Amino acid sequence: MQSRLLVPAFLALSTLAAPALAQDAPAATAAPAAGQMTPEQINAFNQAVTDFTAGQTALQAGDNATAATKYEAAMPAIRTAVEVDPAKIDNVNFLANALYADAAAQGALGKMDKVIALYGESLPHWRKVVEAKPADATSRNILAGILIQLGNQKLSAQDKAGSAPLYQEALGLARKSAAANAADPVTKNILLSALIGASQATDDAALKTEAATMSKAMLADGSVDASNKPAAQALSGVKAG
Repeated sequence: MQSRLLVPAFLALSTLAAPALAQDAPAATAAPAAGQMTPEQINAFNQAVTDFTAGQTALQAGDNATAATKYEAAMPAIRTAVEVDPAKIDNVNFLANALYADAAAQGALGKMDKVIALYGESLPHWRKVVEAKPADATSRNILAGILIQLGNQKLSAQDKAGSAPLYQEALGLARKSAAANAADPVTKNILLSALIGASQATDDAALKTEAATMSKAMLADGSVDASNKPAAQALSGVKAG
């Protein structure tokens, strides 16, 4: 079976519009303590919240170009906030969501190289969010989806060795989500995507059998999504039609 090309499937963002505005910037009387932003950084962060919110509004209205511009404007200040205090999970979550939202806008504009770069940058932040919030299924599924897409990109370049660990990490996350909510079609398709990718990146016969079995079941009940359908049909031996 030939490797699949990248097909971005953007999940809904974690429940987050934007964090509350940072405190009003104090007068610059002394150097800030470690882990604290300067007044200038606080002002820039507040503007980033405004830009991100405008980006969300534009994205929901289908204006992807404006959304991308707003997200890009917001990103430097959010990155700075995370650099200043990497332990503040709300800001890490904000950056992860902003990068993911920008990827959605860039994908809609057909800028796939940009999508891959944004995914790659967001990966450590999503890992940190999922580690800090293990019960947050939405963030877990987003992380799994990003890993699958990065795996697909490597597999399409015939880099099986590079794609395999990405699929394996996604598979562990997807299994956890499926164990908690096996009937959810989004969760099922993430698990199927991870199985399909992992079965193509390795010679594990058990994974191939599991992927084929799940493909047959999901084709039969109509729950397989459009991005998984061709590979599912090939795995299960079901003809397209």
